[in-house]
Amino acid sequence: MTYKKEELNVNDTRCIVYSCNSPKYILIQPVDEHDIKVLDREVELISNDAGENFLLFAFKIYDWNNDLSPWNAPAVFGKDGFGDGAKNTLSFIEDVLIDCICEKYQIKNDIPIILGGYSLAGLFSLWSSYQSSSFNAIVGASPSVWFNGWEEYIDKNSPLSKVIYLSLGDKEEKTKNQTMARVGKAIKKQEELLKNNGIKTILEWNNGGHFQDSDIRLAKGFVWCIKNI
Repeated sequence: MTYKKEELNVNDTRCIVYSCNSPKYILIQPVDEHDIKVLDREVELISNDAGENFLLFAFKIYDWNNDLSPWNAPAVFGKDGFGDGAKNTLSFIEDVLIDCICEKYQIKNDIPIILGGYSLAGLFSLWSSYQSSSFNAIVGASPSVWFNGWEEYIDKNSPLSKVIYLSLGDKEEKTKNQTMARVGKAIKKQEELLKNNGIKTILEWNNGGHFQDSDIRLAKGFVWCIKNI
């Protein structure tokens, strides 16, 4: 399958799109500069494994710690804390991006939509599943489930998406940072609660730490969701 790559601006946000004729799924992904550099490879991997036509719409996040954070939280590395801009990012996806995609690429608005991201974008994707019914499936690849207050949040809330993919590197919890070291325990709790809520889910363990193979890990997540919707 050949995918056409193009860039466009939507409300002053840089977007990278990989499109084909008659897509069966829309994949939406918040990205940073590193993600953008490996998007070609990610799309190739998804295309090779999924066996389905899809449209991937990636959009640039300019303030990572604010735009993807569900609520304010103290810094865990460096001096930069976390804001509460996730609600604005979710509104951008729901109120602007989805309509833009369907109109520009002449897609019916009942097409399955998969939201996915890596690291804090993975946490944002998971949080969005608790806030919105717009997404048929969610990819949380190495998500920042160590985030302050996250375990308490998922104890009290239930996701609206019915298919959720989780993954983590097997060395991610082996860190001297006590907050981030909670990630292994937190992801297991996330999986357990999702299963208790009747969500179709999987927790896949990858070799290595956090800062490797993000394109491969995301591709695996999107493929799993496509095959399990």
